[in-house]
Amino acid sequence: MPRHSTHSSRGPAAIGPYSQGIWAGDLLYLSGQTPIDPATGALIEGDVEAQTHRCFDNLLGILEDAGLSSDDVIKCNVYLTSMADFPAMNAAYKTRFNAPFPARTTVAVAGLPLGARVEIELVARRTA
Repeated sequence: MPRHSTHSSRGPAAIGPYSQGIWAGDLLYLSGQTPIDPATGALIEGDVEAQTHRCFDNLLGILEDAGLSSDDVIKCNVYLTSMADFPAMNAAYKTRFNAPFPARTTVAVAGLPLGARVEIELVARRTA
């Protein structure tokens, strides 16, 4: 099956050789988003809660331009540079979805691009 990419100006341009999103049948896999402001290409200032909101602004903009919404998200992976940031990330995260919430994995990593404190990727499903 050939890959079909999706692109949106509501998310930052890729900083490497990858697509913002790839369709595989009815599944849309969105690449991880760090808290980069698409208008400036720079990492935003602020704590992990603000950075989480920027990640979701990027992700949900790409998702909406592909014809989907947060209600179509089935899986999220969250990467934090410190698990001490988990409560603040979680506070922002819970405002972006309705119950039942998507499945999620949250892990701590040694570092993220551009010094970001959080990166989020997701998978969504197009329904008929």
